[in-house]
Order: sequence, then structure tokens, then C-alpha cells
Amino acid sequence: MSLRAWVSGVCVMALMLAAPAAAARGQQVLVMGDSLSAAYGLRPEQGWVALAEAKSARYDFHNASISGETSAGGRSRIAAELARTKPDIVVIELGANDGLRGLPLTQLGSNLGWMIGASKAAGARVLLVGLQLPPNFGRYATDFQRSYALIAQRLDAGLVPHFLAPLGTQRKWFQADNLHPVAAAQPLLADQMLRALDALPAR
Repeated sequence: MSLRAWVSGVCVMALMLAAPAAAARGQQVLVMGDSLSAAYGLRPEQGWVALAEAKSARYDFHNASISGETSAGGRSRIAAELARTKPDIVVIELGANDGLRGLPLTQLGSNLGWMIGASKAAGARVLLVGLQLPPNFGRYATDFQRSYALIAQRLDAGLVPHFLAPLGTQRKWFQADNLHPVAAAQPLLADQMLRALDALPAR
């Protein structure tokens, strides 16, 4: 075999080996969340983000969630995360800490809207994750939850209406603080999020 034929054969084989790897590459998903997505009180591999990645070959997750994060914090960080991960999809799960502090909903809407706009400008689709507050927050809790649907509708983003809906109000699904889901609840959240990602319209 001539040297030229040998080199040609090696190149063809390299391309054949690289092709499956390229085909197997999942869509890049950036998760900007708070403790609910940061596996608070659990090992990282027990959280819904890690479980969703393990369940589906379609998506590669980059979890930029931070416990205690607010919508303002997410807004301040998202540009750097977009540049770092170059995502196809951005999941925004923020606002619970704003709500628990009773911050103005106009401020929440402005921050989430800015993050959605920045994500779209970077070429990513967006999945906004709605959250709920305890009923003792009264009218504020009602308006808080509705704000996610309004933002998603106005800015043409995908929406998970209520992140913790699969858990209902059963105490067994929550840690001692009655706010953060236990490890056994995380697969339910992962399944919900994967369904929502699959349902996002193509660009």
C-alpha cells in the first residue's frame, strides 16, 4: 500500500469514528436556577438536572443554579453564562426568593424579561419555570404565579406553569423545611422538565 493510500484510509476512518460522536451530541441546555435546581440538601447527582441528563441523550445540561439566587442575581450572571456555554436552550427557574421576600412583581418581570431577551439574542430558545408561594401570601401569591404565564406569553417563551406540581402537597416529597424536595421527588421533576423541553417549538 502506498503512503498516499494509507493516509487516505486513516483520514476516512477518523471521519467515520467522529461522525457518531457528532451525531450523539445533545442540545446544550443552560439552567439558571435557585436552590430548587441546585440540589439543595442533596448530592449534586441526586438533583433533577443531573437526573434529566442521565435519562436523556438529547440534552447536555450546564447547571448554573445557585442556592439563594434571585432574579436580579440571575440577570447579573446570564451574559457570562451564555458566553461560556453557548446554549441551544436556556431554562430559567428563578423568582422564588424574590417572592418570599415580597419584592415588587414589576422588578421580577423586568429581570426575567431581560434574561429571556438576552437568551434569545444569543440564539437560544427559552423555557421559563413557574413557581408558587404559600397561600398565606394572599393576593401577592396569586399575582406572583400569574406573572410567569404573562411573561412567557408576551415574550414567546416556553412555560412550565408550576415547577412543583408533580409533588402536590404530600409532605413525604419535601425536606424538613417543607420547601425543598427530597431525593425521591427529583425523578418526578426531571421527567416533567424533559417533557417540557421536548415540547419546545423548534426555532
